[in-house]
Amino acid sequence: MNRLSRVVPSILTDDPQVLQQLVRQAEGFCRYVQFDIMDGRFVPSHSITCEHLAALDTALDWEVHLMVEDPDQYLAAFHKAGASRITFHYEASPQPDRVVRRVKSLGAEVGLALNPETPVSSVQPIVSEVDTVLLLAVYPGFYGSPFLPEVMDKVSELRGQCPDLEIGIDGGIKEGNVAQVARAGVDSIYVGSAIFRDSDPAASYRRLARLAEEGSRQRRQ
Repeated sequence: MNRLSRVVPSILTDDPQVLQQLVRQAEGFCRYVQFDIMDGRFVPSHSITCEHLAALDTALDWEVHLMVEDPDQYLAAFHKAGASRITFHYEASPQPDRVVRRVKSLGAEVGLALNPETPVSSVQPIVSEVDTVLLLAVYPGFYGSPFLPEVMDKVSELRGQCPDLEIGIDGGIKEGNVAQVARAGVDSIYVGSAIFRDSDPAASYRRLARLAEEGSRQRRQ
């Protein structure tokens, strides 16, 4: 695998005005972001909704990470709002294969997210049908949670089984560990608080992106 790791800014808020502010900031330093969507049931926190994203006036391309119960009911609306990729949690649906097929039928890319306690073996029957697997390196639902290093074992396991699969990691990524994550073979590194809680989000994003690129180049040597 010779791909360079990319850093994707991850936006989480329950305030529509803050959403506008974060999007304006992101427009100044990137072209692609992830929006975290929480329903207060699958995870205890709430976030902005599909209606807020549909109302955005932005040139950014974006995807959504659905941390919601019954993700199937959200898919069409988020696709209509402009999501190029919809990632849902394996743990949130009794029939994840059905959700995968529904996302693909809409014409969007589909991602499958795994909580820290969910083994890679759980998704083997459907991993070939998805565009990406997103490994949570924190317990979802809380901004700024600490990184769980044991999740890196799942990166190695998944990469060994699926050499060409896009692997993402989300949660607890900072300047101190982003290069390590890239060296491990992660393609997409989602970063929220380390970017948007910095006094200069653009500079933080660029530092993280440079470190991720350096780490992935070391992986290729």
